[in-house]
Amino acid sequence: MWDGNFYAWVVLPLLIFVARLCDVTLGTIRVICISRGLKYLAPAVGFIEILIWLLAIGQIMQNLSSPVCYVAYAGGFATGNFVGIWLSEKLSLGVVLIRVVAKKDASELVQHLKAAGYGVTSVDGHGTAGQVKVVFTIVPRAEVARVVELVKQFNPGAFYSI
Repeated sequence: MWDGNFYAWVVLPLLIFVARLCDVTLGTIRVICISRGLKYLAPAVGFIEILIWLLAIGQIMQNLSSPVCYVAYAGGFATGNFVGIWLSEKLSLGVVLIRVVAKKDASELVQHLKAAGYGVTSVDGHGTAGQVKVVFTIVPRAEVARVVELVKQFNPGAFYSI
């Protein structure tokens, strides 16, 4: 199977892998841009994404007899998904909803969240152990750790989900 052709067996598959990794990563970023309403950035990212994809698929079509290229294409896709998710977490794009269910009075937590500039909605509820206070806040993803620390500080036994 190995015919000594370094380009066909190493360089080309590596280029296909990198191209696919880039286009799938850009696809993830494009979807985030769309969900955030970035109507000028999303099409620009999409243009680059598809241009890279066309180059990668073109190389696959020219090398249909190379299983190494197929593996590189699939590996680039899988790795691109991982890198796109990792990058979106590192960029802290988007907002998240944090729900806090507190068994004890949550007024101090609510006051501190409001003082920190977060919008807060709280409602009375009834859980399996009795009365609870449910607190909702929507925060930028980059600030989740700060809000979780406030929850732990002012309602250490509270259940929260993000």
